[in-house]
Parts: sequence; C-alpha cells; structure tokens
Amino acid sequence: MIRKFVQLLCVTSALALSASAADVQKLDERIEAAHMVLHELMATPDKGIPEDIAAKATCVAVVRGFKKGAFVVGAQYGQGVVSCRTGHGWSAAAFIQLTGASFGFQIGGESTDLVLVAMTHDAGERLLHDKLKLGGDASVAAGPVGRNGSASTTELANAGFLSYSRNKGIFAGVDLSGDVVNQNMDDTRAYYGADVSYEAILHGGVLAKPSSAHFVRTVSELFHAQARH
Repeated sequence: MIRKFVQLLCVTSALALSASAADVQKLDERIEAAHMVLHELMATPDKGIPEDIAAKATCVAVVRGFKKGAFVVGAQYGQGVVSCRTGHGWSAAAFIQLTGASFGFQIGGESTDLVLVAMTHDAGERLLHDKLKLGGDASVAAGPVGRNGSASTTELANAGFLSYSRNKGIFAGVDLSGDVVNQNMDDTRAYYGADVSYEAILHGGVLAKPSSAHFVRTVSELFHAQARH
C-alpha cells in the first residue's frame, strides 16, 4: 500500500514538473516573440517610435498577436510582457494581459502586434495596479511614428501612454481607449517559480532570467541608446 502511494506521488510530481516546464517554455516563447517585435521595430527607425519619445519612456509593454475579431461586436485579447525603466537600467520582464471590446461592423478577425509605451512616472506606476483601463484610469493616444516625429500636440503631450500597432511590417499609432491591462500573476509566478510581486519586478528588485535577458537588452537599446543618435 505504501509502495503504491509512493509510486503515485512520484508520478504526480513528475507530471507537475512536466507541466511546469511546459508553462515556462510557453512563456520563454512569448518573451522571444516580444523581442522579435522590438527587433523589427529597431530595423525600421524611419517608421518606428520617435527618438524623443523613446528617451522619455518609463515602461514598455509588447503584445505579440493581439487578436481582434467577430461580427458586429468585436472581442480583443492578447498576452504580453512589460519592462520598466529603473535607476539602474530596465527591469526584468513581467507578464500582462490586454483585453477589450469594440463595436461596429466587423466580419472576420485580425491579429496584430502592439507596443504600449508609458510616458510618465505616474503611468508607469499605474501598471502596478491589478487592472488598468486605458483612456479611463490613464490617458492613451495613438503614438506618432518616424525618427523625427514628436509628441508635440496637446493630446500627445498629455498622454500617459502612447500606443503602436504593426501590420504587414509597418508600425502606426492605434487607439486602445477602453482596453484593459491586467497583471498576469499566474504566468509571472510560473516563470519565476515563486510569488514575486509585480512591484518588485518592475522596480528592478528582481534579476532578469537568462531567457529574458535579450528582451531587456533590446528594450534598453531601443528606448535609451537609440535616442542619443
């Protein structure tokens, strides 16, 4: 009886470890996807995020394959990663969900890549909330594009967040008003193997894991070094 119990315990533990490894692999792939979005953004500076905006960014969230579709009422959903500027560089990656709904005549569906840039300290801190409604809890505007573009209009200058989408390799500003950013604590816990707080991660209190180091490095290059050109 005891032997059977031990065997069952071993099998259960092995299955749990296997599931955990699969979860981490999935999250590694999500980070890699976000890294590729930023890498491609860096490759098109004349159509990407302007340098003065990059220099002022306090947090950067990337959602690869944000899905929008349906008929008449459109549902939107995506999973992504975020990093914030700290006193000693950019933070390790944390995980988010972006959800929303749009109304109008829609048939079919589409998938796009999104980049959400926090432009103020307050906007960055609001990402620490469990839920952040864009356009409600914090203002959001479609960001300008191009190396020499700027947030010179009153709307852009006062926006807490600037948003960008990529379609067929071209980045452009996008309206995300009404969408909600949620912390994904389950994925954050699975990735770090413990209940690490969002605040600790995004304030720089957690070291980046090797699998996310290239993402953090690309954020640093795009939102700091490039701005000095």
